[in-house]
Amino acid sequence: MRFTKSITLFLFCTIGLITLSEAKENQPPNIVFILSDDQAWNGLSMRMHPDLDWSASDFVHTPNIARLAKQGMRFSNAYSPSSVCSPTRISLQTGKSPAQLQWTKAAPTMTADQGYKLIPPTINKNIDQKEVTVAELLKTVGFATAHYGKWHIGGGGPGEHGYDEHDGNTGNKDAAPHKDPNPVDIFGMSRRAIAFMKKQKATKKPFFIQLSYHALHYPQNALEATKKEYQGRGNRRNEKEVLRGAIAENLDTGVGMLLEAINELKLAENTYVIYMSDNGSGGGKNRNNSLRGGKGGVWEGGIRVPLIVRGPSIKANTFCHTRVVGYDLFPTFCEWGGVKHPLPKNLEGGSIVPLLATGEGTVKRLRKELVFHFPHYQSSDGPQTAILAGNFKLLRFYESGKESLFHLGNDITERNDLVAQLPDKAKELSGQLDAYLKGVNARVPVVNPKYNPNSPPAPPRGKKGQGRKRGAKKK
Repeated sequence: MRFTKSITLFLFCTIGLITLSEAKENQPPNIVFILSDDQAWNGLSMRMHPDLDWSASDFVHTPNIARLAKQGMRFSNAYSPSSVCSPTRISLQTGKSPAQLQWTKAAPTMTADQGYKLIPPTINKNIDQKEVTVAELLKTVGFATAHYGKWHIGGGGPGEHGYDEHDGNTGNKDAAPHKDPNPVDIFGMSRRAIAFMKKQKATKKPFFIQLSYHALHYPQNALEATKKEYQGRGNRRNEKEVLRGAIAENLDTGVGMLLEAINELKLAENTYVIYMSDNGSGGGKNRNNSLRGGKGGVWEGGIRVPLIVRGPSIKANTFCHTRVVGYDLFPTFCEWGGVKHPLPKNLEGGSIVPLLATGEGTVKRLRKELVFHFPHYQSSDGPQTAILAGNFKLLRFYESGKESLFHLGNDITERNDLVAQLPDKAKELSGQLDAYLKGVNARVPVVNPKYNPNSPPAPPRGKKGQGRKRGAKKK
């Protein structure tokens, strides 16, 4: 398989050599991709939707990211490929959905002996050597590449998959030792990225940097001064929210360091800066409205995320309401970089470049619908999958066999289940979902022969349930 990948890259390199002379005359843009961890759609201090005041946090202070948003375009309808981290990360590298990659979980999956009604599919948590990453393709057209922070997809680390500079085969625990004055290595990562930018500017080489910040993990590692500031903001927040608010502001400071350096190096006019979260983190507290669900589920709170893009020809302080997904960034980065077709086989993402001029338009993908496949136990809803097509979203819950239907255009908070009112639409989407799962060879849960209904298993570790609790009445 490594030989096949080498042949593929040789062909790309051959094409790249032909176009390098053109690239020197028409310097491609630099790309700085910032990925936060476990940050909610409404977890920043500016709105992600212009008409919803609750789409901004009334507690977290992120002035640098807010300034980035005002300088670029906000995507109100953006989704992470998964509601947990490593499936999103492998998807971003390859442009394929977690369902197609058969990598749909971050933590180990349940086994029959754990006593759940269903046995979720197992996963191989290592990026395959045959997969061609976005970094490898950008290198074929002359880009210098770097990855800093959380890799979390094995396979030998970023250096084995197209990155010239990197922090190694890192995961969550690598953030733990970094405390005040460098919480979860936020400032260290930013400084390494700045040094890389300086070096590439000196050599006049375009660069692609992915900064996969560990924050908001280990929020207890936030700067002590920031923690005290958030603790002093009143007693309406619990300790977890206080710490997460503090580490989010520290992350914002690290982003501010990057933005300042881009300006000082006079790179802003030819550099795209993208900010996104790897998955959702719920809908917020103390609000009349909020997204439903959270991490480990396919309700909007688990998969809808902040996405901001600033760069050449993008109008300041604009919004795009077209639905986009994280694996759309793969072909987008390739288009910016001048990578020539054909792109890897079975690529599911489509370039968002057509949206950036006016905030309107469509994304051309292999399929019009988007599917979010999480056939695992990490919330009280159990294994689940969702399909989004047009304004409608259908959720399938594998334990009960129940399906729910929502009109996201009218009901972003997913409170009004339309499955009984629109049975034909539900049947149509259910059929599309079956066809998609079969088409990408997705794996689904199977019946557990050891299941004993009289001896229910304990809830998934650390999760109290993100959607409707089992046994609760439907709203």
